[in-house]
Order: sequence, then C-alpha cells, then structure tokens
Amino acid sequence: MELARHWRQRNARYRLEGSRHSTTHAVAFPAAQGSEWLPYTLSGRGSVLTYAVVHQASTGHDAESPYIVAIVQLSEGPRITAQLTDVSANEVEMGMQVEMVTRLMGDTGPDGLLLYAYKFRPVL
Repeated sequence: MELARHWRQRNARYRLEGSRHSTTHAVAFPAAQGSEWLPYTLSGRGSVLTYAVVHQASTGHDAESPYIVAIVQLSEGPRITAQLTDVSANEVEMGMQVEMVTRLMGDTGPDGLLLYAYKFRPVL
C-alpha cells in the first residue's frame, strides 16, 4: 500500500470513522460521500454474526495462518468484515460481544511504513 492511500484511510483504520446522515441519522462504514453525510466515529463495539477460520493465508501472511475473519454487526448498525484477535477458533461464538483494537498489519519494507488497522477482540 502506498503512503498516500494509507494516509487517506487513516481515520477509518485507526478510529473506525464512518459517517452519519444529517437528517435520517443512518450510520455508514466506510464513510458515505455527500454533503448530507457528516464524519462520525463509531463506538467499535459489536457482535460476531458469522466467522471463518482461514488456513490458507494470502501471500505475505503465511506466518499468521490460521487466523479468524468475522462479519461484525456494529452497535450503530453497519456490518464490517475484520480479523479477530486475542481469541482461539474454538472460543469464538456467533453473537459473541467484541470491541475494536488497533493492531500492526505489516510493513512496506525498506521505506519504513508500518501499516496498522482495526481488528476485533472479545470484550474484556
């Protein structure tokens, strides 16, 4: 990921910032575009709707395998796909309450850019 794109996405990646409609108060993540949509930081809390254990990792993520990917229903309404952390596959349950955490996702190598993003863990 190039630096410019990473910088543009920093609010969503680090603060789970989406948007909220000024009239209907509907919440969108990622942020919706338009003058009627205002920046809105989501609570980062939700529940697991469904999940899968990934055994065949994508290129560059072999060391992380196996890992858990879930669809999380955020308390504000949007659904988000994210990796689960701090939990083993046999502990995950549908409906489990989770919260967002920011974790290192990788680095770009010689240019020194560290890439962070959101993951979800069981509520402590």
